[in-house]
Amino acid sequence: MIHEAELSPTPSPAQWLDVGAVRELSQIAGLRRAWNALLDGSNAGPFNAWEWLYPWCRRIAPDRKPFILQAKDRTGALVGLMPLGFEYQWVLGRPVRRLSFLGETHVGSDYLDVVARRGREEEIARLFATALWELRDQWDVLDLTDLREDSVTVRVLRETFEKTRAELSLSTRYVCPYEPLSKGESFDAFLRRTSRRDNYLRRKKWLEKQEGYRIEKTEAPGELAAPLTDFFRLHAMRWESDGGSQGIKGSGVEAFHRDATQLLAERGRLRLYTMKVGGQAVASVYGILHRDSFIYFQSGYDPAWRNRSVGLVLVGETFRDAIESGLTEYDFLRGTESYKSDWTTQQRRTVSVRVLSPGGGGEWLVRREEAMKQVRDVAKLVLPQDMVERVRRWRRRKAAVRG
Repeated sequence: MIHEAELSPTPSPAQWLDVGAVRELSQIAGLRRAWNALLDGSNAGPFNAWEWLYPWCRRIAPDRKPFILQAKDRTGALVGLMPLGFEYQWVLGRPVRRLSFLGETHVGSDYLDVVARRGREEEIARLFATALWELRDQWDVLDLTDLREDSVTVRVLRETFEKTRAELSLSTRYVCPYEPLSKGESFDAFLRRTSRRDNYLRRKKWLEKQEGYRIEKTEAPGELAAPLTDFFRLHAMRWESDGGSQGIKGSGVEAFHRDATQLLAERGRLRLYTMKVGGQAVASVYGILHRDSFIYFQSGYDPAWRNRSVGLVLVGETFRDAIESGLTEYDFLRGTESYKSDWTTQQRRTVSVRVLSPGGGGEWLVRREEAMKQVRDVAKLVLPQDMVERVRRWRRRKAAVRG
């Protein structure tokens, strides 16, 4: 356990900053206003928001011990946060202390990172990296997943830990397609740049002739119940034939999203789009607003309407709304599915940084993971492809039931 006394006020090279740690869920609850002000004044991504990480702690990982590093200036103003938590894993009969980002599992949190006042990213990242090194006897593995490849934090961690005896590894995680949106460009002009223009216009024209066709956009916190229920139903229907969704598995994750969407809506950060035909919801998109970007988080549709391309048309309408709202980027997050590349021309990547504390038990965790990977790789070589696929679907269904 890391003790508060071990985090004494630490002067930064540029300016005096106090470094401390928040270790209780009740303390996190009281950070909302200061956390929001810091996030709004930073370049950190959407999933570093209090509205995302606080419900994650409550609904997804209540057993994790929060350890949120925070930096304050002379006036007591919050200028930096590093939202971490402890997970304890048993390997060969001994506990391994794994320190990682809050929000790292189950909910698809891309671009996790240090939250620092804009212009002070390197200073704050270096301060936190130094603090983590000084406390290396309190953790075995520092596992930081899904940072942006170009994050200052990645560079600072490498510079800090490669000077020490700690073992550091860097690995690529996901490709995230996105599209810059030009201010002043019309939706029609944007469409002409995509490969989906003709199909989108044709399918939309047909849908518009159907009785009761409409698209509803929900943003108000008091109006989420019905469209969110439609979203969960359509998302589950979309993935049912594939063994269930990897993105939203089980009632615990659904409870998280009910909490998070409510909190995001209170901040004006949520957009739920629902396509209806004849009074029936046939497609849904769950989106997040973050500064000047639209974040396409998840979607769903009724497979009975697949041949009418309801998903394609609804995605097109979210692009239209983003452009007409004056947003400057549309981000599909992780995944290289073909429907994403049809709308986008750019990609960014996420990476993971793993550091093993010298003399700790982290190497045993690594060995176990490597052994499990070897077993999976052998199974893929030995089993017929259709059997591998059946096993994968069975695991998805089992995970959904556990959730």
